[in-house]
Amino acid sequence: MKRLLLPKQHGAWVMLGLPYLIGMIAGGPKWIHIPLFLGWLFLYLASYPIMMYLKKKRSREQYLKWIGIYMSLAILFVSLPLFLYVKLLLLSLFLLPLLIVNMFYARQNNERAFLNDISAIAGLCLGGPASYFVGTQQWDEKAVLIWISSVLFFMGSVFFVKTMIREKKNPKFKLYSWGYHSALPVGIAGAGFLPLSLAYLPSMARAIIFYGKPLKPKHIAVVEFTNSAYFLIFMTVLIRFI
Repeated sequence: MKRLLLPKQHGAWVMLGLPYLIGMIAGGPKWIHIPLFLGWLFLYLASYPIMMYLKKKRSREQYLKWIGIYMSLAILFVSLPLFLYVKLLLLSLFLLPLLIVNMFYARQNNERAFLNDISAIAGLCLGGPASYFVGTQQWDEKAVLIWISSVLFFMGSVFFVKTMIREKKNPKFKLYSWGYHSALPVGIAGAGFLPLSLAYLPSMARAIIFYGKPLKPKHIAVVEFTNSAYFLIFMTVLIRFI
């Protein structure tokens, strides 16, 4: 039996699920969240062979097969949520341009480009407002908050992981990371959103405290999981009470 073709970006799984959970809890869990998430999951899985098809010149038939499998499952599961909540299609106006950016960088074999990272994060975090909408049937400021706050959070994760692994000997990138993690809560608080700024304080602390420490990837994963759990709990409580 052949192995499943799965994305190798482990952090992307958290980006896929965490905003969705925030949106579901904030908007109120419903049974329709199950097929919606499965559709969202298989749509994400389909994006991987699509990118590989654009990137590679060999084994393209294999990638086409998996594109067909994953897209068929995505359509199967997302059909009912789209039928019941047609306005979910509005998210495609944001998702498609972001996907095109990712496809462009995949074609250029430059998937580590910073703009590609931002585009991928922004696309994955759209599951948050989608999940919130099926619980409330509203596109409101909370839906926007779930998306933007999640994007800002995971951009910090990209900075942190790169300073710990690929860019750990790059002092300039350290300054970029520390600057981002420091400016984010300060800027949010300065704009008058003090409670929201508290969501990013652990991110700032771990970016500074753990820099230069010889952590193994599994230890970095534990740090990120703990920080993500804090963000999930904090944001669901904040959104429920604002």
